[in-house]
Amino acid sequence: MADDRWTVSRRTVLRGTATAGVATAGALLTGALRSGPAAGSPGGRRVAVLGGGVAGLTAAHELIERGFQVTIFERRAWGGKARSVPVPGTAFGGRPELPGEHGFRFFPGFYQHVPDTMRRIPFADNPNGVWNNLVAVPEARFARRDGDDFRLPLGPRARMAFNPDSFRETLGAALATTLKMPGSEGVYFANRLLVFNSSCDARRLGQWEHTSWRDYVGGHDRSHEFRALLSRTLTSIMVAAKEDVASVRTIGNMGEQFLGNPAEIGNDGGLDRVLNGPTNAVWIDPWLQRMRELGVQFELGAEVRGLEVRDRRIAAARIVDRTGTQRTIDADYFVVAVPAEQARALWSPDVLAVRPELAAMDRLFSDWMNGIQFYLRTPADISRGHTAYIDAPWALTSINQNQVWARKFSEFGDGTVQDCLSVDISDWNTPGILFGKPAKECTHEEIAREVWAQLTAHLDDRGDLLREADLHSWFLDPGITWQPDQRRNTNADPLLINTAGSWEYRPEPHGALENLFLAGDYVRTNVDLATMEGANESARAAVNALLDVAGSNAERCRMFTLYRATELEPLRRIDADRYAAGQPNMFDLQF
Repeated sequence: MADDRWTVSRRTVLRGTATAGVATAGALLTGALRSGPAAGSPGGRRVAVLGGGVAGLTAAHELIERGFQVTIFERRAWGGKARSVPVPGTAFGGRPELPGEHGFRFFPGFYQHVPDTMRRIPFADNPNGVWNNLVAVPEARFARRDGDDFRLPLGPRARMAFNPDSFRETLGAALATTLKMPGSEGVYFANRLLVFNSSCDARRLGQWEHTSWRDYVGGHDRSHEFRALLSRTLTSIMVAAKEDVASVRTIGNMGEQFLGNPAEIGNDGGLDRVLNGPTNAVWIDPWLQRMRELGVQFELGAEVRGLEVRDRRIAAARIVDRTGTQRTIDADYFVVAVPAEQARALWSPDVLAVRPELAAMDRLFSDWMNGIQFYLRTPADISRGHTAYIDAPWALTSINQNQVWARKFSEFGDGTVQDCLSVDISDWNTPGILFGKPAKECTHEEIAREVWAQLTAHLDDRGDLLREADLHSWFLDPGITWQPDQRRNTNADPLLINTAGSWEYRPEPHGALENLFLAGDYVRTNVDLATMEGANESARAAVNALLDVAGSNAERCRMFTLYRATELEPLRRIDADRYAAGQPNMFDLQF
């Protein structure tokens, strides 16, 4: 590892994160897929799961628990975007490598599917397995470049009797006071939440799905505070979307969970939760181990290149394994669980002839959201939870991890690291403050310097919270690769970005290809957002469809719904009549 803290992490070599024993000889695995009925399996029904991210792992887990014979194929690393990444070359003195991340993990309390899976993954003496590795953080900090920061305590609030006027006035006043914006804008935004929360399903899908969030909240015409906090922050920073293109339906659903459910009714836990250690150590690796114990077979380094169609079924999948050998695998059922940009490359004319609706996936939009970690020689006292950097052109959020991890950072690397500031970069297209270039056009060193400059501009205006002398090193997500000849980066892990009207481009988990099932955060889900929760939910829906096709009597995967205030249900029934009559929502008034 180089001594210069600004060049130490310029490598982009990706380490495989699976433990020893995951990889199995390709011929052996192919033989397993082609073999006869397995003991205890339902008629020897064999499933090939193509993709080892959260969606693929969830599908494999649910299927193996129901007696199917499962082999999962993954090109790069188990866990996909959810994985952690050991920093190459940093192990020293018997300590493991410094832990890096694709981006910091965030498990809101309204997540239900992922926590349900976590409870079924044993971990040491935890009574609820991996789920006990989730830690609720008590606050969120919103940092401004010119000071005037504020902290938002997190936790359940007392439930109040509902009426529209009190909702507008109480929530509006709270927003205006906390966010330091004009009182009229707080009331206006509270009313926009009321409009959405009282909208019927038909209006949500027919009207709000096709309206952008910025248009809905009038972000063009409001104050700087309103635009920065309630238009931009709620989308690009908090829910991995973009205000000018994200649909009201998607952002409104999230607002209904974050702001419309103060009592956290129906939540799985605290509103903002994180893991208490590196993602692989406290979630992904125990998950893989559990599935091995149950009989799942794994092949790492296998990239799916195509699907062969015969008689409205998938006859085989073509893969290239880690040796570069091309071969076909057959199975009774295929679950495609790769990201959207990889899945749509598999939709050949033969596939589209049977499922023509998959062609619409070409209209789905992906962008970048990747992380960088700054390893510090002294603990960072920034926030007891996540920090959003409101005026940062690269839409930054961070969390200092040492405070929530059970295993402290001094136990990694050379022993001198005391904390890690894990930062997500949500906007890669806007010029920065230091080099005047977007992140996509910056070298890795420039990205690190630019992010550091934006952080310090927000944090050091009222104290020296980040000192360059305390910076040990940094590590950029290895999915970001600098292309010197093009003077820009490529990204191996882009993120699906919700856009208004994109619901119609997203497929159902099962269609006319009898034995093909889709799992991924691009599939239609209740959460309707590119998240780990969406990936897990989609995999459960795919497995349930597979069970139906297989005629299995196994218990179906449990499915959860998002919270909706029951007090507003009479208003939604009124809105259903108004929408059918072509009338606006009764609260959709000008303020």
